[in-house]
Amino acid sequence: MAELGIILALLISLYAQYKVSSNFNKFSKVKSEKGYTGAEVARILLEKNGISNVTVTKVAGSLTDHFDPRSNIIRLSEPVYDSTSIAAIAVAAHETGHAIQHDTGYIPLNIRSGIFPVASFGSKLGIYLVMIGLVIGSLGNVFVSIGILLFAFYVAFSLITLPVEFNASSRALNILEENYIISNSEVSSAKKVLSAAALTYVAAALSAVFTLLRYLSMASRRR
Repeated sequence: MAELGIILALLISLYAQYKVSSNFNKFSKVKSEKGYTGAEVARILLEKNGISNVTVTKVAGSLTDHFDPRSNIIRLSEPVYDSTSIAAIAVAAHETGHAIQHDTGYIPLNIRSGIFPVASFGSKLGIYLVMIGLVIGSLGNVFVSIGILLFAFYVAFSLITLPVEFNASSRALNILEENYIISNSEVSSAKKVLSAAALTYVAAALSAVFTLLRYLSMASRRR
């Protein structure tokens, strides 16, 4: 069952990556009616929400956009920062949504930030410990248990990421509409860009859950 789940999650992940790439490429060619760049949209939304301690900078690469809560910086990729496309505006607004979450103390974001160090550690070391534990002698059960516990933090991180990302996208669309940055006819296009991106997090969460179930099944058979 867990193996089938992992395969399903992999297929969803591949589909999600395709949708993200295709939607972004499609709507990056559609210019917004108001003509704001991604960077301008981010700064406007920050100002509208009374946030003055967050800066907006450009980062190399494509789809490398993110908000860094440690340094209070919204980093927008080159195709987003200077572009006036619907895709660029949607992505910039989404990352600004994270900045607003951080400013308002959005609880799921705080939880995610809190478990991130252990989750990042557990996603790598946990797998190694489980694999080592399955092939060694009497101490194997200890390694497997510790590995599963560490990996469980990564699963929790993946799951709590879902409401964080969905909420950021919802905030982005609402703010864009409320401030008349995009027209009603452009909302559906922006939503397609953000929905495709959200699907990648769903795939990651499913993969993490089914992987954990697989490890638990392997540990049970070992005992």
